Amino acid sequence: MKRIFAVLAALALIAGCGGSGNRLSVATGGTTGVYYVYGGGLAAQLSNNIANTQATASVTSASIENIKLLATGKADIGFSQSDTAADAVAGTGSFTGKQPVKALARIYDNYSHVVVAPGVAAEKVADLKGKTVSLGPPNSGTQVVARRMLEAAGLNPDSDITKQQLSINESVQAIKDGTIDAFVWVGGLPTAGVVDLATTKPDMKMLDTSDVLAGMQTKYGKQYVGLDIDMSVYKLQGTVRTVGIANVLLVPDAMPEQLAYDITRTLFEKKAELVKVHPEAEKLDRALAQQVEPVALHPGAARYYKEKG
Repeated sequence: MKRIFAVLAALALIAGCGGSGNRLSVATGGTTGVYYVYGGGLAAQLSNNIANTQATASVTSASIENIKLLATGKADIGFSQSDTAADAVAGTGSFTGKQPVKALARIYDNYSHVVVAPGVAAEKVADLKGKTVSLGPPNSGTQVVARRMLEAAGLNPDSDITKQQLSINESVQAIKDGTIDAFVWVGGLPTAGVVDLATTKPDMKMLDTSDVLAGMQTKYGKQYVGLDIDMSVYKLQGTVRTVGIANVLLVPDAMPEQLAYDITRTLFEKKAELVKVHPEAEKLDRALAQQVEPVALHPGAARYYKEKG
């Protein structure tokens, strides 16, 4: 990570000396989540491989905020969960109107983590009733999923729990401090914040959420899938069944076709370099990447995939 941001700092100095080109802002997520690490790596590759381009990764609350930043011209590339992206293009959920975004690629799957503090009695989502639970920060895809999971378990997220709205960093610290009973995090594997917590609190546990999957699918569609977390990624034992959701890389509708093409090309041509930054980049696959419905592919990305057959 230090190397990535040293590269970005050097590029910023160069850009400051004059010249014109693309200045790209990559909207990611919290600093101990996968979006931020992956986004930092992507920014470095875009800066190094697209002529006259300086890209930087920014810390955000993730999916919802990222889409709003894209729609208002305050970001150029944004990571999002596919359920939030679906709401965005339909103008539902957290969005009051259809958002002007298109997709470059489906990149990897997120896993729902329902993390419970040591000593807290809970075996399934419904057992969180009456407990203090962080549902993720405002304007995050995590909060969208967390609320839908609780509702599918028969709980009202606003009255059946003592609701907190903490980032992944804050949630981990709150478990350490004993100020919350549980938190929901939706992200890739491994998530650095959860690695940290599992190292310091190895008696923490993660709930099986497979019992709420059918209810979520009935109400919101098959974008929610069943996935297994091999807990060895957190140096713990066993496997946890949970709810999964795809991630997509989004850009504004108005992005020039050639720039969208170049970003998509760089994403795949520099896969090996991205894998060194985070293992989730290993999931990049051109065939799977085009499965972004109901969001439309940007014409530049579509041209790239067509050229590659």
